Amino acid sequence: MGSKICVLHDRGVIELTGDDTTGFLQRLITNSVKDIPPGESRFSGLLSPQGKLLFDFFVVPLPPDQGQGYLFDCVKAQVADLVNRLNLHKLRAKIKITDRSEELGVAAILGEEGAAGADGIVFRDGRAPFMGLRLIAPHGVLQTFEEAPESDYEAHRIGQGVPKGGVDFTYGDAFVHDINLDMLNGVDFKKGCYVGQEVVARVHYRKSARKRILKIDVEGPTPSLGTPITAGEMRLGETGSANGHEALATLRLDKLEEARAAGLAIRAGEATVDVTVPPELIEAAAGVEKRL
Repeated sequence: MGSKICVLHDRGVIELTGDDTTGFLQRLITNSVKDIPPGESRFSGLLSPQGKLLFDFFVVPLPPDQGQGYLFDCVKAQVADLVNRLNLHKLRAKIKITDRSEELGVAAILGEEGAAGADGIVFRDGRAPFMGLRLIAPHGVLQTFEEAPESDYEAHRIGQGVPKGGVDFTYGDAFVHDINLDMLNGVDFKKGCYVGQEVVARVHYRKSARKRILKIDVEGPTPSLGTPITAGEMRLGETGSANGHEALATLRLDKLEEARAAGLAIRAGEATVDVTVPPELIEAAAGVEKRL
């Protein structure tokens, strides 16, 4: 099967260079940036001191011939705020932080063939096993591809159960575990301290996450964004991204278990809902490890 190239017009690119860049990021963000293999990236987040996610992004090492540094594949609407936040934290560190969004864009590569020979950086999207590859390249290079609609990428993302900031959750108002950053390979629990780390570690080691974004299968009308998900009179959460019969939803795990134990039908508006719970998720809302 050939690859689809979906240019992601809502993504921007930031470049960080300088001798202190690796140590700076290692102390600041949720994932480790050390020893990233060629062709790989590290999905990561920058948190508030209270542990809420302010920004998420892919950290991509620059090619060796371009010096020591990284590119951030991030939300374009957040680029200016993210640059300001990084500059606020860098103090006297020897780092240069540059918005490269006018020159560079981002595309998702869906399929097996990749973008061989492209004048850019191809890297794996490691948030889910079959998310595919991504490409950071000059806008002129991206325009040379036969472009698939961005809706193809959105459908693929939803099918893989990967949430999107600004749609499935609100930046600045969600904790790491609420939006599955840990399950998306976005947190290194063995690295040293970073901003918000104490909150993340406490929830992780106590297994106390009560709210998650889960994939749902919908039988009936596709629910609009924010449709309440209910079981009888009990509200379990609300819907997020949707594509036909597949959607994502923010759900309370304890309420979901209670509804299942009672044999209640789960609904989103006029539609019946079947919830997919990853096998590694453990219900620990009451401090009891019990598989859903």
